[in-house]
Amino acid sequence: MKKLQEILSEITELTFKIENNYPELYQFLGENPLTIPSDNHPDINEKVMQDYLESLKQLLAHHLETHKIN
Repeated sequence: MKKLQEILSEITELTFKIENNYPELYQFLGENPLTIPSDNHPDINEKVMQDYLESLKQLLAHHLETHKIN
């Protein structure tokens, strides 16, 4: 599994890409259920952050698939 720093770097890069290239999608990042912890003291580890990174990738892929320009 990737190190936490590598995952955070990928999240930052992908978030920056979404913010600059897909501003219509960026507004929904704050509403992602994975960003809202249900615990008072959530355990943030590599697995949690990798899952969040994957959810960002899926969000962008879905957006690109459903908004194809012919």
